[in-house]
Amino acid sequence: MEETSFAFLKRLIEAPSPSGFEQPIQRIVREELEERADNIKTDIHGNVIAEKNPEGRPRIMLAAHCDEVGFMVRYISDDGFIYFSSIGGVDAHVTTGQRVKIHTSSGPILGVIGKKPIHVLEEEEKKKVVELSKQWIDIGVSDKKEAEQIVKVGDPITFAVSLEMLQGNIAVARGFDDRMGTFIICEVLKSLFNLSFPAALFVASTVQEEVGLRGARTAAFSINPDIGIAVDADSASDFPDMDKKKEGDIRLGKGPVLSRGPNINPKVGELLVEIAEEKNIPYQIAGEPRATPTDANVIQINRSGVAAGIISVPVRYLHTPVEVISLEDVENAIELLKQFVLKVDAGEDFVPG
Repeated sequence: MEETSFAFLKRLIEAPSPSGFEQPIQRIVREELEERADNIKTDIHGNVIAEKNPEGRPRIMLAAHCDEVGFMVRYISDDGFIYFSSIGGVDAHVTTGQRVKIHTSSGPILGVIGKKPIHVLEEEEKKKVVELSKQWIDIGVSDKKEAEQIVKVGDPITFAVSLEMLQGNIAVARGFDDRMGTFIICEVLKSLFNLSFPAALFVASTVQEEVGLRGARTAAFSINPDIGIAVDADSASDFPDMDKKKEGDIRLGKGPVLSRGPNINPKVGELLVEIAEEKNIPYQIAGEPRATPTDANVIQINRSGVAAGIISVPVRYLHTPVEVISLEDVENAIELLKQFVLKVDAGEDFVPG
């Protein structure tokens, strides 16, 4: 990956963006795309929509949600400890002992999620997962009054980790799901900046996916696309304890994942496979036998219906502070989407035969 692209990805990943609090990352998206789009706007919901050739046909929407799972301050005790709830699905197994940042009106405040030391735990306590409602954050103050001068109920919270590289092109960070997808669709638009094509392209960095696919619903209504492709994360199954018979065989470094199933328009799905094979872009296939928990779910049923598709990047350890991806899969997803936009003809029919 080029140095400038990696720097952009790092900025996206390290911006705090729990569902409902996506403004910091959306400012980065607007800044990156303002010179590369014909038009760019932010809607009342907070979605950022960038347009290229908006009068073209067909109308193609590429959507990726920029929100991440996180937490919210719910209560401050008399001793100044902060109790919290999750924003989106967070596993209570992975939270205790973590450093976090509370994003206050005055800036981020470092805290730690405390836990009784193992020396004083009863045997039964060692076997139990501590419920999120019983976990607390220590910010190093002495009482409630001091805490309330810094932190307010309703402040969002994220894990205090950054983007780092493991071996080769394998990267680790919180929130690759799905700021990685936002990076992909932005890079697609940038790669098409000096190229002409018949389609109208709408790149939508959507909000609040983790709490009900909310941003994509309103963005799709506004854009009114003919074709809508969601770019998201798919759970890799190439690590211990994953049951491939249930989850499929999805591996890092083997290419983006193309889904088949009722949430995917057959002609869109077939065209993506055709392009991947024609351009020697590696890909994997996932079976999705029901409506997916992705933006494609609500895009497909927008207005009178949209020809929907999904391109996913394999991610290990979803919804933890240590999500792991291959940057090669990311680059191949960018290339596949770019070639898709260039391939679609103005009069192409995506009505299933």
